[in-house]
Amino acid sequence: MEPIKRYNCLIVDDEPPAREVLRRYVAQLPILSLAGECGNALQAVSLLKQQHIDLLFLDIQMPQITGLDMIGTLINPPKIILTTAFEQYAVKAFELDVADYLVKPIHFERFLKAVLKALPEQEARCETQSPVNAQGTADHAFLYFRADRKMVKVMLVDIQYIESLKDYLKINTTKGPVITKYAISSLEAMLPASLFIRVHRSYLVSVNKIDSYTLEEINIGSNIIPIGKLYRLQVLDILNKQTG
Repeated sequence: MEPIKRYNCLIVDDEPPAREVLRRYVAQLPILSLAGECGNALQAVSLLKQQHIDLLFLDIQMPQITGLDMIGTLINPPKIILTTAFEQYAVKAFELDVADYLVKPIHFERFLKAVLKALPEQEARCETQSPVNAQGTADHAFLYFRADRKMVKVMLVDIQYIESLKDYLKINTTKGPVITKYAISSLEAMLPASLFIRVHRSYLVSVNKIDSYTLEEINIGSNIIPIGKLYRLQVLDILNKQTG
């Protein structure tokens, strides 16, 4: 078996939480090797002169120089995937010949699609540690979380529900809980939307682990998870479609 070709990538974003999401996504793809992270375009331009970069994940709205302005300064740019919270720059971005345009919050399936689009298809096809098939399942997908001074591997299929505890998350799995310092909104952006739904400002649940539900709560085993009023219509719409 031939070794997997690895592509050097660089993350450029002035927001640490956004960089962390991309860093975790990159770690799940054996074809990607993270060469570095930068908090602004000036740092990125300097690093690009020092290292060979194949793929650039680039934010648009940054201090001093925007991502779009930075692209204009590059003579031989790598493949570029823009990652931004703003949709209005899409037309201008594609005029600059970027590989893809991702709008935050970025879900893993969309990230993976962008990478496969940016890299040579014959190299990138089926080379992920967390494949997502056409039905949206992810039987082999996993994430690493820092807990108890070590990195703990959590398979997505083992997650029952996730509870926010202020600055920490309690990830309840079939093998026991994992407590890690993380924001629930950041984790929500990383999980497949077809498999996990936000049902409350403090709870994410695995759709496949739901045993029963009412207008106000969800039952997973002996655990009762409240459905928040702001999430109720969306949650019930998703669940009713599955049962209907």
